[in-house]
Amino acid sequence: MTAPKGPTLSVVPHPKTDTSSSGPQVLQPSGWPMPKGYANGMAAEGRLVVTGGVIGWDTQGHLAPDFVAQARQTLSNISEILAVGGARPEHLVRLTWYVIDIEEYLASLKELGRAYREIFGAHYPAMALVQVVRLVEKAARVEIEATAVVPR
Repeated sequence: MTAPKGPTLSVVPHPKTDTSSSGPQVLQPSGWPMPKGYANGMAAEGRLVVTGGVIGWDTQGHLAPDFVAQARQTLSNISEILAVGGARPEHLVRLTWYVIDIEEYLASLKELGRAYREIFGAHYPAMALVQVVRLVEKAARVEIEATAVVPR
């Protein structure tokens, strides 16, 4: 019996900002095209920090009317939650985005990319994007769940 053939897996070290501990590693199957703006998979060891579904409320509970402004505030809110849990953006291993209009998301990729890099830098964890009928907060256009692993 022979082993099934399939892509081999590469573990791509993630650039470290803190040399005292190792952070998440990008999992990239050999021969696969490199993804843009996300990773196919991540591996990490440490303390788990997770968020619930986070929306783009400001500190007064207001939502901006447009998608990109809500997404920017959502990412900023996630960054603040991570900080409370002792995590930084480079500890992110997964983001799950829920949007009510995928066309709005696709039309905003350049602006979203800029906002993402301003808040999280050039660290791209595994991500999924799901279009939903609506979110609990009726005026919300995007909701994001985050998972981070803080190295020991």
